[in-house]
Amino acid sequence: MELISKKLFNKPERKIKIMQFGEGNFLRAFVEWIIQDLNDKGAIDAGVAVVQPMPFGRVNELAAQDGLYTLRLEGIDNGENVKKSQVIDVIGDCVNPFTEYEKFLKYGESEDLQVIISNTTEAGIAVDPDDTDFTNCPKSYPGKLLALLKRRYDHFKGDMGKGLAIIPCELIDDNGDELYRCLTELAKINKMDAKFIEWMQNANHFTSTLVDRIVPGYPRNEIEAIQEETGYIDNNVVKGEIFHLWVLKKEPHIQKVFPADKTGLNVIFADDIHPYKQRKVKILNGSHTAMVPVAYLCGIDTVGEAVNDPIIGKFVRDFVFEEVNPTINLPQDQMVAFANSVIERYRNPYIRHELMSIALNSTTKFKTRLLPTLVDYVKIKGKLPNRLLFAFAALVEFHKGKRGNEDIALKDDPEYLAKWKELWAGFGGDYNKLAKDALGWTEAWDMDMNGLHPEITATVAKYLKAMDTKGMPCAVECVVTRGDGCNCK
Repeated sequence: MELISKKLFNKPERKIKIMQFGEGNFLRAFVEWIIQDLNDKGAIDAGVAVVQPMPFGRVNELAAQDGLYTLRLEGIDNGENVKKSQVIDVIGDCVNPFTEYEKFLKYGESEDLQVIISNTTEAGIAVDPDDTDFTNCPKSYPGKLLALLKRRYDHFKGDMGKGLAIIPCELIDDNGDELYRCLTELAKINKMDAKFIEWMQNANHFTSTLVDRIVPGYPRNEIEAIQEETGYIDNNVVKGEIFHLWVLKKEPHIQKVFPADKTGLNVIFADDIHPYKQRKVKILNGSHTAMVPVAYLCGIDTVGEAVNDPIIGKFVRDFVFEEVNPTINLPQDQMVAFANSVIERYRNPYIRHELMSIALNSTTKFKTRLLPTLVDYVKIKGKLPNRLLFAFAALVEFHKGKRGNEDIALKDDPEYLAKWKELWAGFGGDYNKLAKDALGWTEAWDMDMNGLHPEITATVAKYLKAMDTKGMPCAVECVVTRGDGCNCK
């Protein structure tokens, strides 16, 4: 069999109108699929230049396939099991800015370029004060985007009509506003010209977004069958569920150049995305993040296995219905319906969503996905959410780096991994100290969680001791059946 390429498929030639920061599974199974639909239905005619945001990535693999790859969508649609495959052909160029910096910057001079889309994980939209040398590729995403915008400003001599539509998909609150803030701060750190900063702020068009689709990624366990079915080799197959939702805050210019709501997909331009955001992040993403260390340390590898396990499944449901739903100010019938739909999506028989793929950047994910629920629950209920704190303790235990005799392939910011290692190195058998130090890690949480409730430190210490001495299966069963620490022998 041959590698998928333009030899096998008649790939349209399109002008590069969209630059996408990120080449990971989610963008390819969600954003590029939507762009494909817009192209196919004549709403736009746009190619995508994919920019690799980190020194490591897959742009070379995508380029070897002429930007072509297969998307497999599988799930339950209107009560029926659905499986379908599609070749996505929207990628027109692949750029590694760390080795092709001038090529990357040259796109800032393009008359065709209209849209910037990004998904660089929750940790991606942040100011790196060391991004001060723009003669070389900046490390951070805001640094790269700032360099591109500066090149554009200089090339078009500050033309206010040459601004771009900037659409971040990172899972943080008000991601468009936050990216705008980071760009402004970084420009000031670099003492950039005030006229450029004004152009950056006013000529460009920022929006905030919410994205929702479960994307397990590369189906390694099925790849041979897929190749037999398609008749070609594809090293970038990506798998996703049928369900999808993209909510963007209304912005007239963005709606004009990127009319993603005009082809019948579940895309919404809304006056206020916050209710959608809170519901999705707290329930779907929050339950993902809560279940990962608990289920993985019980020897479970996938989301489906986790929710179908009688103990882990009950842990997840009780966490959502008893600890998350009460913190969201929406009608409870809507909350129950959405929560049930999330559990149903987790049980999708066609999706093998690896827990370790969700574990990427798990420190930041706890802060963005679970910490708001913890704070809100204590404020509303005046007591502690036991399952959420158990999940936090499991996160600490997870970062010991061992599942039985097996090393866990931890993937996080190196500084965070170093801190987790330091916390465990200073443990010395004192669970209360470990809990206090982890809860008080203000650099990660932007707060000292020890102060949220008088019993929080002792509660986390109790859970850590149970996990460490009795094992995770015993500890989680005690929490599920008793709602407290582990008393089993």
